[in-house]
Amino acid sequence: SPQVQPFLPQWLAQPKRVQKRIRDNLCPIRDVPGIHPRLVKKLQMNGIESFFPVQAEVIPAILQSASNGYLLGRGGYRPKDICVSAPTGSGKTLSFVIPIVQVLLDRVVCHVRALVVLPTKELAQQVSKVFNVYTDGTGLKVALITGQKSFAKEQEMLVQKKVTGYCSLADIVVATPGRLTDHINQTPGFSLAQLRFLIVDEADRMIDDMHQNCLNQIVKAAFQGEHDSGSNMLFQRTKPGPVTAASSCSPQIPLQKLLFSATLTQDPEKLQQLDLFQPRLFTSVYSEKNRDETETEQDTDNKYTLPEGLSQCYVPCDLNSKPLILLYFMLTMKFTRVLCFTNSREASHRLFLLVQAFGGITVAEFSSRLPPNERRRTMKEFDQGKIQLLISTDATARGIDVKGVNYVINYDAPQFIRTYIHRVGRTARAGEAGVAFSLVLRIQERRFLRMLRDAGIQDIKKHPVKGNSLKPLVQQYEEALCKLEKTVK
Repeated sequence: SPQVQPFLPQWLAQPKRVQKRIRDNLCPIRDVPGIHPRLVKKLQMNGIESFFPVQAEVIPAILQSASNGYLLGRGGYRPKDICVSAPTGSGKTLSFVIPIVQVLLDRVVCHVRALVVLPTKELAQQVSKVFNVYTDGTGLKVALITGQKSFAKEQEMLVQKKVTGYCSLADIVVATPGRLTDHINQTPGFSLAQLRFLIVDEADRMIDDMHQNCLNQIVKAAFQGEHDSGSNMLFQRTKPGPVTAASSCSPQIPLQKLLFSATLTQDPEKLQQLDLFQPRLFTSVYSEKNRDETETEQDTDNKYTLPEGLSQCYVPCDLNSKPLILLYFMLTMKFTRVLCFTNSREASHRLFLLVQAFGGITVAEFSSRLPPNERRRTMKEFDQGKIQLLISTDATARGIDVKGVNYVINYDAPQFIRTYIHRVGRTARAGEAGVAFSLVLRIQERRFLRMLRDAGIQDIKKHPVKGNSLKPLVQQYEEALCKLEKTVK
């Protein structure tokens, strides 16, 4: 029977295409129109002389959507929502930080005007750090709300009670969903009535059922208006609908959604839930044209892009040889700066203890069982090259910008294509080279290869490791196992 093709709305079917090859398509920051001289200077101070393709396309688009200032009144059109689908490490964060800071530079009164929602604490910290760099000296205030501080402390960062009522202490809030929802519901005076930008990073994760509720609450809070203060009824927002005489006479702050993801869903129903307004899609996720400009059939399914400098290999193996193969890569092949993924916290911990017991490798584990300050220290030491092997779970590593990863090793083969994309995208960032090895049990091999093939990933090479190369490690490995059994007991 013929397959039913899902109907793609035009904006999904005909996106604005962004160059994939980062290094060949850098754009000098001076060539991107409309960036405030102050920010150009800041970028240069931070060693940024050119933008990546995604940044060069998206920054002007956001700036343009706020070209009449952010308080759009009569006759001003409502800005279109923007979706950006680009591989990890292609510079998504700066694509929204720069224009948002610039649009808010002229603000007079402090209100929450930009809200960035991210799935993990680490990501939120990373993004707020970047915001802090670019708001420094501007008077704009950034608040990071992730539950690392007590609820009361966070409340003090968000609002201040004055005789006349509450006033906001933050222009830009960077938050994780759970904590944000708590403040919307429990913090008096925390208002999103003036929210102008809602940025959802790692959007596919956030559209998942658990976070959908959070997004609904944000939008509800944004359209609630400020009934309590009374004075501000002029800016009472109405849910977007047909333009009526009433809705066009009071200026309304538009709420614009900016979605970013490495694996933006193509599922129209899911996107429907986000209630996007005339969205524009920027993507570097597309099939390459042949020389004669016709697309080859099988290419049209390339839903995901991988970094340009990435080589992918898989190693067929059995359960007993997996640890030996990892040790062989580290000790015999002398791999450095390796990020190794397992499928669970327990597996991570056990593998960490085993490598430690074996000796000769500087190793650390990176999982949600460790307190945040330890995770930060570990990341720093990995950055500095003091740790050669970092063993991690997916939850912890998603979206983290680990500098200079040379190898990603999938110790446990990932179950889902998204997991694979996000793991291997931790290396070969920003146009560098990197290698990903997946250790695949023979019983998983067919399913694993089919999963990649279905996603249009053709160029993975088989990389067998011969039993002979593992022999020299066996005796010491068995001693390490005995040591480990004792410790576990």
